[in-house]
Amino acid sequence: MAESYGADAERYDRARTSFPPALIEAITSSAPATAVDVGCGTGVVARLLQETGCQVLGVEPDERSAAYARSRGLDVEVSTFEAWDPAGRLFDAVVAGRTWHWIDPLAGAAKAATALRPGGRLTIFWNASETPRELAQAFLEINRRMFPENATLLKNSTSTFESCTRSVTKAGDTIREAGGFAEPDFLRFDWERTYTRDEWLDVLPTLSAYTRLSSDRRDELLAAMGDAIDTHGGSFSMRYATLAVTATRT
Repeated sequence: MAESYGADAERYDRARTSFPPALIEAITSSAPATAVDVGCGTGVVARLLQETGCQVLGVEPDERSAAYARSRGLDVEVSTFEAWDPAGRLFDAVVAGRTWHWIDPLAGAAKAATALRPGGRLTIFWNASETPRELAQAFLEINRRMFPENATLLKNSTSTFESCTRSVTKAGDTIREAGGFAEPDFLRFDWERTYTRDEWLDVLPTLSAYTRLSSDRRDELLAAMGDAIDTHGGSFSMRYATLAVTATRT
């Protein structure tokens, strides 16, 4: 499933929610000259770092996503992060935006330690989201009716705050367990984004719970979701919090 996003890399790059400037400012507060973007996908995070003057290397297991990222000017090595070889190179930063749950967290932290210079920083983060209550209930009922067997879809159809909080906490625990890092710090950045009906229907096929649905079932779902948004007024404001854990290489 982690490699399913490359099936429509252009849509993923266009539609998936980005990250708030405050997060990028926190990552670049130590003025890193070089960084590794773990599971870089199409290069969303990498390009934000490049805009600050940082030289970024992407590590991405999916050939299709890597090819798209290269077409946007990113240097990418195709590999899982656990198997990736830094080849003696040391970087100022290692970042992972909404990808660490696809990685063995203990092996990932240990690999990050081998790739960071002393004083470099590992930063792992996710965007947690919460749909407005009335619309969230409509989405949940649609998913429950159409996909009762899809536990991930049902669990995350209204809010991902709980799952993202667990992921960040687990990442911090495994950073401590791996060793080689100072005590992790936890960060949170709250923000909102308004979606039109068409914008949200463009996002849904890029989410992991939907990427492996058949085209017929996905189209049926999108039609139902679109009707719910129309009933809600044709647009809605999604509440986000970017949750991060960061630790300095000792």
